[in-house]
Amino acid sequence: MAWMDKQNITVLKEFIFMGVTDHPELQAPLFGLFLIIYVISVVGNLGMVILTKMDSRLQIPMYFFLRHLAFVDFGYSTAVGPKMLVNFVANHNTIPYNWCATQLALFILFIISELFILSAMAYDRYVAICNPLLYTVIMSQRVCWVLVAVPYFYSAFLSLITTIKIFISSFCGSNVISHFYCDSLPLLTLLCSSTREIELIILIFSALNLVSSFLIVLVSYILILVAILKMNSAEGRHKAFSTCGSHLTVVVVLYVTLFFMYLQPKSSHSFDTDKMASVFYTLVIPMLNPMIYSLRNKEVKGALHRIWKNL
Repeated sequence: MAWMDKQNITVLKEFIFMGVTDHPELQAPLFGLFLIIYVISVVGNLGMVILTKMDSRLQIPMYFFLRHLAFVDFGYSTAVGPKMLVNFVANHNTIPYNWCATQLALFILFIISELFILSAMAYDRYVAICNPLLYTVIMSQRVCWVLVAVPYFYSAFLSLITTIKIFISSFCGSNVISHFYCDSLPLLTLLCSSTREIELIILIFSALNLVSSFLIVLVSYILILVAILKMNSAEGRHKAFSTCGSHLTVVVVLYVTLFFMYLQPKSSHSFDTDKMASVFYTLVIPMLNPMIYSLRNKEVKGALHRIWKNL
């Protein structure tokens, strides 16, 4: 038994990633593609954070939430992206044990935060369209901070629980992760000890987070739709729809991907399809979000134009 423990400690010094693909001829083109995607994502999200902070006309709740959405997009794409890019050009696709735990913890923290910040954004749009006269009273600075602080603390709690549960368990045998980053599901396949409790925690909280945040978005948009249909002015209806269009696009893309990834039965999981879904929500969605909001938003484009003129 002592020999087994010693063997486990040796194995746990590092993990080996299978990577995005096992076709050598695809390594270089995929490196180039994902490098472009990651750079666009970083520039777009950091640009959105700076823009919404600097421009005086964007100091309203909608852009406060958009700034935090850009921050968490930058966070989880950076938790995964740089290491994945290094692995395309490195001879050994390894990650130290502690770094793997850190990567998992950061990824969970930011991805759960994103869900509830999107919910807060939906609630903000509901108040703006359905209670415009009380908007500044209801969406006070204090309320806005509560709506982002609570998700951050809750996500940090879940992140620590999941990461600690996995990394205090016994790993044995292979240390090869069938993925390109340290995600909870591939790590569970490497555990010797029973994974039932951890699987239940992941399944219950994944379902709770996805369903509860999605219900907030759904109810908010049903109420928004009812309010829009009651408007007499066609111009008012168009303005309300255009305000919500960007947010709805982001929500649909993210939730469809995450529902597919985390709420399908374990028996139907294929690591190849999971990897493709993971590439989409770890790199592609963080790149798309700032583009969707900036291209569809006159105020953001106006702020960009004003800052560009002042340079």
